[in-house]
Amino acid sequence: MSFDLSGPVAAGIVAVGFAPFAGSFLGVVVKRLPEGRPIVLSRSACAACGTKLGPRDLVPLLSFAASRGRCRHCGAAIPGFHPAIELAATLIALIAAFALDSPEGIAAACGLGWALLCAAWIDWEHFILPDAIVLPLLLAGLAVNWLRIDDLPADAALGAAVGYSAFAGLAWSYRRLRGHDGLGMGDAKLLAAGGAWLGWEALPAVVLIAAGIGLGAAGIGWFAGRRVTRMTRLPFGPSLALAIWAVFLLQG
Repeated sequence: MSFDLSGPVAAGIVAVGFAPFAGSFLGVVVKRLPEGRPIVLSRSACAACGTKLGPRDLVPLLSFAASRGRCRHCGAAIPGFHPAIELAATLIALIAAFALDSPEGIAAACGLGWALLCAAWIDWEHFILPDAIVLPLLLAGLAVNWLRIDDLPADAALGAAVGYSAFAGLAWSYRRLRGHDGLGMGDAKLLAAGGAWLGWEALPAVVLIAAGIGLGAAGIGWFAGRRVTRMTRLPFGPSLALAIWAVFLLQG
């Protein structure tokens, strides 16, 4: 039995093996980008004692497990955020490897999924969808569809335009009617990125799935005892990101 090093199985193994490192980098972006701190040029350090971390402290998942979740210099607990985002990135790679049957599709699904994970996590914590993530994601979607010989780049460009226009118009209308913002422009840009990846025909499904996820999350919060009213701020980015990725996988 031969093993095709260029086939989807090999691509899936590589993606899953690389995923924790991608998740580790995403964790740096999530924590530093909203605060305006340098992402690449600054070394990681313990949040409690400030000691610069070495290579043995920075192996995704394994370092956390080996140190039992504590800094080996001062003994302070390491936030669970770090292994959580590394595991989330690994889960994305696993799902992509099982759902898709081409190396190119697995690579695209991982890249899209990791970028959406980063954007969604920042929106969940800070109620912002940074242009530094969303706009390159939009350009990547246009580029991916440009390179696909079985698709039309015009469809991707139209998807981006329709996605942005739909949510920007909705946000403007809500502001005019209610006197305050109900939808951020970051959401409009993220839907534009989704349109660039998926095409305009997929956008109604994306919005419908995202709305269902958002309502479900609000319902869970209400049942858990959180007070949810029409004035409660709820980030829509995570729901939208999950919907975009789910539709991408369904498209195959």
